[in-house]
Amino acid sequence: MRSIFTLATLMVATLLAGPSMAAPAPDDWKTVLSEARGQTVYWNAWGGDVRTNDYIDWVNRQVQAKYGVDVVHVKVDDTGVAVSRVLAEQTAGNRRDGSVDLIWLNGENFAAMREHDLLFGPFARHLPNFSLTYPEHNPEVVTDFTLPTDGYESPWGKAQITFYYDSARIASPPRSIEAILDWARHHPGRFTYPRIPDFTGSTFLKQALLSLTANPEPLYAPVEESDFESVTAPLWDYLEALHPHLWRDGRQFPANGPAMRRLMADGELDLAFTFNPSEPAAAVDDFELPPMTRSYVLDGGTLGNVHFVAIPANSPHKAGAMVVANFLLSPRAQAHKQDITVWGDRTVLDVTRLDDPARKAFAATSDNPALPPRGALQTTLPEPHPSWMTALQEEWRKRYIRE
Repeated sequence: MRSIFTLATLMVATLLAGPSMAAPAPDDWKTVLSEARGQTVYWNAWGGDVRTNDYIDWVNRQVQAKYGVDVVHVKVDDTGVAVSRVLAEQTAGNRRDGSVDLIWLNGENFAAMREHDLLFGPFARHLPNFSLTYPEHNPEVVTDFTLPTDGYESPWGKAQITFYYDSARIASPPRSIEAILDWARHHPGRFTYPRIPDFTGSTFLKQALLSLTANPEPLYAPVEESDFESVTAPLWDYLEALHPHLWRDGRQFPANGPAMRRLMADGELDLAFTFNPSEPAAAVDDFELPPMTRSYVLDGGTLGNVHFVAIPANSPHKAGAMVVANFLLSPRAQAHKQDITVWGDRTVLDVTRLDDPARKAFAATSDNPALPPRGALQTTLPEPHPSWMTALQEEWRKRYIRE
């Protein structure tokens, strides 16, 4: 998800934003529920996938019936659009009546908003259902691209790079970044990645860099603390070798992950990847991918992260936003979301520690052969510091965007 901030603009926003509209204390849940009733929560979230959109529609129906809260899904192609809107409002002095009540974000967008006090909080630890994540045992639910969330984000799903392929055409898929290059040389035009700054494409850059660098340690500190040119040199050498063998000779790239999936469905690609490990299986169930589709992760693991929701400081409906965030953490909502016939997004709850009734909601399993093999997702590589995402995106665009 791309950040569109500049430091100078953010400093102006910080000076002008000031205190936001009074909100019920997050630890006074009875008052939160009372004030939330009748509110409409404008949730800015990526709208590029039908299953995700349908799930958010389902959430709206549930919280409307149970809590009297309406959810309006404001569909965005880039989270930076929503972040920019919050920034513009607060820069203009709108501290009480913003247009964004809830935002789906993580990574560099969270880092920028948090650093410059554009978010309401801390609230997450006061949500009644947050305890079901058992953060003391699962630190990833309180860490966003190496940064502590400090209660300014509430987790609601997990993602991890997962590769998928047509096993009718590939007997043995490439199991490393280096092997992908070798495979692409022998199968020209049958692999690609989404155009940067799409977050799936950007994550491929980070995965490749982590695999190619001799020392990953600099990637977990702010980018300005390292020699960017030296650290990233193996990545650009790799891409220079890879691009001539990509779909359309690397001169064009699909817009995003769903567009790449459509290329697989149309038979233009044999190998692709996603940030949702259940996506290929769900697509097979929906007859969007061939039944011989299979999924796997690279040897040594792949990048993964938790995605969150946050509340802008100038949201006029903070109580309603907290109620929605809490519902998203309920076992019912998390189990429904994890169902591959619904979305397939992995839960952030610690299912092993739930009571029996809650755990039963997750008991349903699928024998869909397009799912990753059991245990494949256990090796998850942590995300680099968020500043690397922005720096890699900017450098990629300098090198490969021809105006």
